[in-house]
Amino acid sequence: MTDTHPDKPSAKRARRTRVNGEQSRERILDAATEVAAERGYDGTTISLVSKKSGLPPTSIYWHFADKDDLIAAVIQRSFARWLAALNLPGGEEIAGRLRDLGPQVAKALLDAPDFLRLGLMLALEHRPVEPRAREMFLQVRAEASRRFEGIVRELAPELDEEQAQLIATYAIAGADGLFIAREVGGDSVDLIRLFELHARVVFEVAHTLVTSAGPS
Repeated sequence: MTDTHPDKPSAKRARRTRVNGEQSRERILDAATEVAAERGYDGTTISLVSKKSGLPPTSIYWHFADKDDLIAAVIQRSFARWLAALNLPGGEEIAGRLRDLGPQVAKALLDAPDFLRLGLMLALEHRPVEPRAREMFLQVRAEASRRFEGIVRELAPELDEEQAQLIATYAIAGADGLFIAREVGGDSVDLIRLFELHARVVFEVAHTLVTSAGPS
């Protein structure tokens, strides 16, 4: 009978190997994020990521199939960090935190901007074969849209499905524009104040649609 006690040397080696693998993966993603922020999708290469991370290309290819797979993982991780930082309210909390929602979205973007920065560049390109990274961005964008649509529905349950989707699409499109303004203008653009204003406008529009849809 084989002894599988968790404290045996083989089990410890397996745990150590797993931890080292996870640390290497994060190190690669950190390096790829830096390179992609400087050079964009096309300018990012496995060679540059290897140099930045200090890990050999074989280590990168052990974790990721190719550059496209790597950039898709960068977008996915950045989006997950944005969501974690955002912590969207639900239920009765929404009304009480509405004033803080815009600045909270902006602060989360400042902390984790890479999914949007890389994703918007990829979304505007039209390639014969779409990169998986672009597909990943569209997936996380759809998730963000669903979450904001849920907030709109809780704030204004009188809106029908089409109206709620319209407002969520408008909110995200406006957020894209504000983010680009920050990318162009740098620190001279107060992203937090702009998002505070944007949130007010979005929910005033929602209120207007509810009023206009009501009895005359």
